[in-house]
Amino acid sequence: MRFDLIARCGGLFRAAGLAALALLLTLTIANAERRVALVLGNSQYQHAPPLANPVHDAQAMAERLKTLDFEVVSGFDQTKSQTQTTIAQFAKQVRGADIALFFYAGHGLQVSGKNYLLPVDAALEDETSLDFEAVSVDFVLRQMSRETSIRLVFLDACRDNPLAEVLAKTAGVDGASSGLAEIPIENGGAGTLVAFAASPNQLAYDGSGQHSPFTSALLQNIGAPNVSITEAMNKVTSDVFKATAGKQRPWINLSLTTEVVLHKIDLNAPLIVGEASAPQTEGGSEARNTGAASAPGQSDDQLALDVLRRKIPRLESDAPISFDHPIDFGDPAIDGKSIAQLIKGKPLFSPVEGLDKSVWEGKHCDGCHQWNESRLCDQAKNFAANDVSVLRLQHPLGTRFKVALAKWAQGGCK
Repeated sequence: MRFDLIARCGGLFRAAGLAALALLLTLTIANAERRVALVLGNSQYQHAPPLANPVHDAQAMAERLKTLDFEVVSGFDQTKSQTQTTIAQFAKQVRGADIALFFYAGHGLQVSGKNYLLPVDAALEDETSLDFEAVSVDFVLRQMSRETSIRLVFLDACRDNPLAEVLAKTAGVDGASSGLAEIPIENGGAGTLVAFAASPNQLAYDGSGQHSPFTSALLQNIGAPNVSITEAMNKVTSDVFKATAGKQRPWINLSLTTEVVLHKIDLNAPLIVGEASAPQTEGGSEARNTGAASAPGQSDDQLALDVLRRKIPRLESDAPISFDHPIDFGDPAIDGKSIAQLIKGKPLFSPVEGLDKSVWEGKHCDGCHQWNESRLCDQAKNFAANDVSVLRLQHPLGTRFKVALAKWAQGGCK
């Protein structure tokens, strides 16, 4: 099954608010599954113009995958010999893994329907040199397919590649192209996802920032709490399309027989205790400091609650809260609006983590929640009685809206 998501390249073969709140939950349901990833990124080419972002992309992806419980085998700016050594290490490590993942950022090309990634010392003179200078993508895929259940492949390698032109024109090799060929998906295990940074005949941009548009979107979405990999890739496609003003649309080949969620959390779990799990404050605003110091004899749980309370964001104004009076929340998205106005407005993001946009985007909050002044007061009283509960789950109108509700309830819901 093919989705217009993450991409085959027509140029060349190269290619987190909720995360903080998720730390307040008993984060991931400890996965028994074993995850192993190979991450390669090449920027400093010796026989082709260097690329700005591939190594940055690969390094960031390696770190992101580690937070998602992957064993990561990585290599950056490697020669052919070094790349083979890294792949060999991965081949030993990945055998029997529940999830095998491959991410590549750098130059690549295809010849006669076969894809090749290019180490930094690749110097292509003729078709024979491919076997000695380049690394076959099929070779990597064979290593990650041994006794593995799920295989995820991300290729951010669609850049203009002068070595492809050399091969096609100077050496007269038929079918040489800086774009990638489609990778067939073989049966076995629970399936495979192959994601390309751009659609056929499209250029994948390196980006003006530290990461390419594709990798940037992938970093933002691949570990979203309780979001399946297919949903995440839909979001990646949308983000890349918007970031490039429609010039780049990722592409995906998909054959999964099970839902793959890389970051599972229990939404009903109690708050996690411990300072390491405290969330960051929103929007850079100062957190509320209750002045609670560590008192002798305090339990670990009480200390943890004190830490959480110090992380509850402050409202911009200390003025009393009323139902229909404008509020200075300290959040530009809702500042200057009253509770009455906001509950009739539209949510800023999904009211339930992982909920498809088509279900909630453009809908009005009071329509989904049947909010009215009385119902909202009951909810606000809960926030007032258990103040750290404002940090438990993200709210469709933001955490500061919950803080305001608690203050409204403390004033008698007037």
